[in-house]
Amino acid sequence: MTSVGRKALLLGSGELGKEVAIELQRYGVEVVACDRYPGAPAMQIAHRSHVFNMLDAKELRKIIELEKPDHIIPEVEAIATPVLKELEKEGYNVTPTATAAWLTMNREGIRTLAAEKLGVKTSTYRFASDEQEFKEAVKAVGIPCVVKPIMSSSGHGQSVIKSEADIDNAWRIAQEGGRAGAGRVIVEGFVDFDYEITLLTVRSCSGTTFCAPIGHIQVDGDYRYSWQPQPMSTAALEKAQEIARKVTGALGGYGIFGVELFVKGDEVIFSEVSPRPHDTGMVTMITQDQSEFALHTRALLGLPVPEITLLTPGASRAIVVEGDTDKIVMDNLQEVLAEPGTQMRIFGKPEIKGHRRMGVILASAPTVDEARDKASRAYSKLNVEVLPR
Repeated sequence: MTSVGRKALLLGSGELGKEVAIELQRYGVEVVACDRYPGAPAMQIAHRSHVFNMLDAKELRKIIELEKPDHIIPEVEAIATPVLKELEKEGYNVTPTATAAWLTMNREGIRTLAAEKLGVKTSTYRFASDEQEFKEAVKAVGIPCVVKPIMSSSGHGQSVIKSEADIDNAWRIAQEGGRAGAGRVIVEGFVDFDYEITLLTVRSCSGTTFCAPIGHIQVDGDYRYSWQPQPMSTAALEKAQEIARKVTGALGGYGIFGVELFVKGDEVIFSEVSPRPHDTGMVTMITQDQSEFALHTRALLGLPVPEITLLTPGASRAIVVEGDTDKIVMDNLQEVLAEPGTQMRIFGKPEIKGHRRMGVILASAPTVDEARDKASRAYSKLNVEVLPR
């Protein structure tokens, strides 16, 4: 790279970071990929990489001061965000802002901001730091309820309490599944909703713009299907955009935000927000003229995003594999991709321990229902073989 080019440091190098790295390179940006394990997807295409625990404040500062990036781009929650706040004061540029990364790295910060400071409607909730507080929180919120570590992703550590018999196990699961280890949890009341959406919201020098709403299905908090556009009433869409504009405006900065919302008729309830591309938004790689990754890149580089165009309805189907191995074979791709309007991405993650999202199937069609059916047909033809280590 030249001495006058821009440099971006990715904090998190999974499948979402990989796509951001590709888009950054299209603008001639030097990409340095960081993660806690070697061979992460974005590392495979970045100019350089570093492997370290990003929750280690000293190591995080050391790497950033070594690289001196023009853009620090958090792509995961498990980061020592107080260091980012310090570095931002010292002149570093954090996407979208260090405060946004800090508030959204755990569910407590963003829920407190949305519900208590912005007055946005959310589910009932309580936080708990120990098992006794947890049991009191479950009693206050009521059964059934959902339990999550305040910092986790892809559903890790999440469970549903359907009866009193589930309480002890839910606490154990939350303590084992948190990104930063055992710790504080959130207990959320069940929300009666018709469907849930991700509203990808872009803040750029052009202002705030929205992608068409994305519908999705999650299993144990981990995304399995998504589709775009999700049909919804004009009133519900306007409320969703109002909430997204209010929350992302409070977080500030430039970039894309994945705002998760529950919808019941014309009513909209805020769930969560990620100040980065969202896993359900992978569907935009086949539906829009610019994917969520291209939009994120343009915005964070200070480039205009004057409009976002939906080209076709589409759907995605996550390829989730279970096992304990570093050898995974995906086969029969000639049948998987036989239908027109079908695509596939294999992420290139080096191993599995438990369950892990290893790829995605994308499909486009004249209607969302047809696209979802096409993605399911393609998925049914995929052969995944998990070999022993």
